This record gives sequence, structure tokens and C-alpha cells, in this order.
Amino acid sequence: MKKKDSKPGAYHDKRSRVVPMTLMVIALCGFSFYLGGIYYSEKNRIIKKDARPAVQSSKETAVASLQIKAVEFPECSTDYQDYTPCTDPKRWRKYGNYRLSFMERHCPPMNERKECLVPPPDGYKPPIRWPKSKDQCWYRNVPYDWINNQKANQHWLRKEGDRFFFPGGGTMFPNGVSVYVDLMQNLIPGMKDGTVRTAIDTGCGVASWGGDLLDRGILTVSLAPRDNHEAQVQFALERGIPAILGIISTQRLPFPSNSFDMAHCSRCLIPWTEFDGIYLLEIHRILRPGGFWVLSGPPINYENRWRGWNTTVEEQKADFDKLKKLLTSMCFKLYNKKDDIAVWQKSADNSCYDQLTASSYPAKCDDSMDPDSAWYTPLRTCLTIPSQTHKLGLTSAPKWPDRLRVPPERTSMAPGGNSGGFKHDDSKWKVRIKHYKTLLPALGSDKIRNVMDMNTLYGGFAAALISSPLWVMNVVSSYGPNSLGVVYDRGLIGMFHDWCEPFSTYPRTYDLLHLDGLFTAESHRCEMKYVLLEMDRILRPDGYAIIRESSYFLDAIATVAKGMRWNCNKRSTEYNLDKEKVLICQKKLWYAKHSQQ
Repeated sequence: MKKKDSKPGAYHDKRSRVVPMTLMVIALCGFSFYLGGIYYSEKNRIIKKDARPAVQSSKETAVASLQIKAVEFPECSTDYQDYTPCTDPKRWRKYGNYRLSFMERHCPPMNERKECLVPPPDGYKPPIRWPKSKDQCWYRNVPYDWINNQKANQHWLRKEGDRFFFPGGGTMFPNGVSVYVDLMQNLIPGMKDGTVRTAIDTGCGVASWGGDLLDRGILTVSLAPRDNHEAQVQFALERGIPAILGIISTQRLPFPSNSFDMAHCSRCLIPWTEFDGIYLLEIHRILRPGGFWVLSGPPINYENRWRGWNTTVEEQKADFDKLKKLLTSMCFKLYNKKDDIAVWQKSADNSCYDQLTASSYPAKCDDSMDPDSAWYTPLRTCLTIPSQTHKLGLTSAPKWPDRLRVPPERTSMAPGGNSGGFKHDDSKWKVRIKHYKTLLPALGSDKIRNVMDMNTLYGGFAAALISSPLWVMNVVSSYGPNSLGVVYDRGLIGMFHDWCEPFSTYPRTYDLLHLDGLFTAESHRCEMKYVLLEMDRILRPDGYAIIRESSYFLDAIATVAKGMRWNCNKRSTEYNLDKEKVLICQKKLWYAKHSQQ
């Protein structure tokens, strides 16, 4: 009886529990629905007010673009008019004097980066146009008198009225740079027939040597540090001659191995035989097999010159013997010598290197370091020997200008590179440049001289402009595919760089900056604002920027550009694609308000 009575009771107990639970579930669902309605209404209100729809009409880009708040950058104080962030003399005392390493790149930390616009000097004018600029520039654009006062007897430059004039003098060419280069060409016949196309001038002065070679079809990178020779590189670029800030000290120069056809030092004050010849080993690394190293100044022609060098004939003879021994140990041969000029040639094959033993000095470099690694890479006292000397040699390449269009052997050494890809890139840039000229008529005219392609692959942009009165600094990312060797094999010039950092140049040194997908490739590492501010620093007033980018970034770039006082217009690409656009910008000429920011 008790068992029968217990069943209805148990059932009733279960049922009494189910009802409250059901009511609770219904209540929770209703409350969630209510909150969801509030959230949706609020979200819908915010979207309508503050944001663009994620999906736009078919006439607009299919992907929402990056949007940032409007910004207006202040002016830097006037003492920043020649600010070079990574080679700033104000920071030198923070670094050691060993081998002048304080003059190398030492970029400020992120919390010290400037977020202001670098002003031009008082009285700045648009630069004199090429080719007239090779011989003169406005004094107020580079208002420095040190070289004029200290080197007046050597005729580096002279000041007349509101201009500097460049008569072509130099420490080792008192009769003018043209006479000096004429002699050099007689010593190196390859300078006349297109064999020698690319050169580097270490310790370039005001780049008169590189300027003279331009008329002879040889493209030179003029290199000098920011030192007591005020504004050497700035003078060079103001003249329209390729140059960068740099010094051979403790780190490799920002070039791949086997790049230059010729290297030059005219009393450049580099102690070539000191520190176990480490500076000469760097010249050896960047010279092509069969390339030439030219030296004038001590100890060359010491027999006739030693009295003017505050030394003795015995000391100079000992220095010359030491230099010859060191060069021989690196497989250089004395190629030619006359008067104040001596020319050595780097071995064109491996026959000399094969004779080196384990006890030889300098020893061969091992495989622990890429010979092309050249971004904050320490110098080493060992010989960098090409693995394919016969393919990289000076005489293995076609002569200029044929080498510009022939796919170099090194194309296949670049990641994913091949001759078909090279030819496609070359054709692509011919089409693009034709379109660019319709968007920017100044391109190809004398209004644009100094040009930088900020993220090139094979130098196709520069190659397509080869007939224009301009030169291009081809920049390859230090974090991207190593294709800079191909650029040099074509007879063009360039360097490695990381756009998360400032570039090695003075303010106001380029007429045109071009980039192709730079922010797409580097925005995960580099902050867009600082890259654009650096572009503003190095771009001349009234200069241009061609920014080819994903539509996703373009509106944000235009917003920052407006804050830098640039005028920009968004244009279509040559194929009118929605996913990619071209921004044509011009930097405004303005003058400082003389107020400390």
C-alpha cells in the first residue's frame, strides 16, 4: 500500500520541479532577447553615424578601407633644418670613437622619434634644374661655408653672390676633375666602351668625380659620412648627383656582394692597411670579379709627393709596400699606374683563391655569414669569395646599355626569380611608366632629377625611365627578397634599407619618391605615420610622390599626407582596378614660423 501511494507522490514532485525550470528558461530567453535588441539598436546607431558600410556598392571598392583620424603635424624648430636622425651629431657622444663608429647609423629609439615637419632654411628656393645644377646651386639651400673656407685653394667650390659654383677641383685633381678622369680612362679602357657602368666613390667630397662620370655613361654612388666636411652629401644631391651618407667603419656597407664595377678613393683618408686590412676586405666584397679599385693620394706617387704629406720618403715607401702586399693577399693585381693614380683589379676567376691555404691571411670566409647580408652586419677580416665567379664577373655581363634588358644570371639566385619573371617585370613597368606620365606630366622632364624607388624588385621602374634626365636610387627591403644584385647587374644603383627607420640622407634631397605596395608589405612591422614623415623629410618642397597601394591603405595615407601639407589626388591604375589605386601627391613649399615647437 505504501509503495502504490508513493508513485503518484514521486511523479507529482518531478512535475512540480519542471514548471519553475521552464518558466526560468523562458524568462532568461526573453531577457537575452531584450538585451540583444538594445545592443543591435545601439550598434546600428553607431554604424550609421561613424562608420562606412563593410560592403559598398559595385562602383566602390569591395573591401572597406582603413580609416584614421585627421592629424596636423607641427613644424620642427629651425635647428632641425638639416636633421639626419640616424647620423645626428648631437647623439655622437653616446657612442664610442673606435674606428669612428659614432659616425655609423645609430637611429633614435621609438620614444625619441620626431613627429614634426622639418623646415627648409630661410630663403630656400626650388633647386636649379639639371644639367645646370651640376655646376651651381643656391647658397641658401645649403648655407654652409666650411668647405668654401677650408678648401678654397683646392677649388672644390666657391661662393659668388647667392650661389655656390663647382669648378670641378679636388685635392688630387688641381687641374680639374675632367683631366683627372681622362687619365683614369687611359689606364682603364673599359671605362670608355661600356664595360664599366657602376662605381662607388668613398670619401666623395662634393661628388665632382661622380658628376663627371655621369657624362661618360658611368653611374656612381658617392659615399661620405656626416663629418666636419659640412654637408658633402647634401651638396652632391643638391647638384643632382647620386650620394648617400655612410662610412666604412665596423659594419658592412648597405650593398650586396659583387655589385660595383669600380671603386674609387681620392685621398679619402681611409686607413686601408690598418685593422688587418678590414676596410679593403669590404671593398673586395662589393666589387665584381674583375672589377677595379682606383687609389690616388698617399702613398701613390710617394717618390714625388712625400714632401707635401708631412712625412718621410721611407715611411711612404713602407706604406706602399704594405698596401701592395695586402692587396696581393686578397687576389688583387696591380693593373696600371701613372702619376698620382694606381689601379688594381680584383681576380676575375677562382685560380688565385684556390691557392689560399688554411694558414693564409686573410682566410676565406666560412659559410656562417651570407656574403650579401649587409644591414647592420659586422665587418669580418676574411675574404668573401663568389660561389659562381664566372657568372658574376665584369666581362661576363653584356656591356652598357645592353645589360639593362638582358636577364642577369643572378636573377635565378633571387627567391622565386627566373628570366621569364624578369622579362615580365620589365614589360610591366614600361606600361606603368607610360600611365604615370599621363598622371604626372612632370615625370620625364627637367623638373624631376633625384628619384627614389622605395621598394623595387629588379629595378623595372628605373629601367623604364632610363631615357629621362634623372637617376633612381633603387631601394630593396633588408627584410625582403634579395634582388639588389640583379639591380646592379643591370647597370643601375641601389641599396638595402629598412623603412621602419629613417633613410641615410639629408632633408630635401629627392624630387620624386615612388612606392609600390610598401605599406601592404611592411605595415605589420613599420608604423605608417613614421614612414610618411620620413618621406616628407627627404622630399624637396614642390617635390612629388607616386604612391601605388592597396585601396585598403589609400584613404589613411591621404589623411596623413594632408596633415603634412601635401596635396594628393587619387587616380586609377593603368588597368582601372578597384583593389589598387595610385595617389599622386605634391609637397607644399612653406617656411618656418621661427617659433620653437
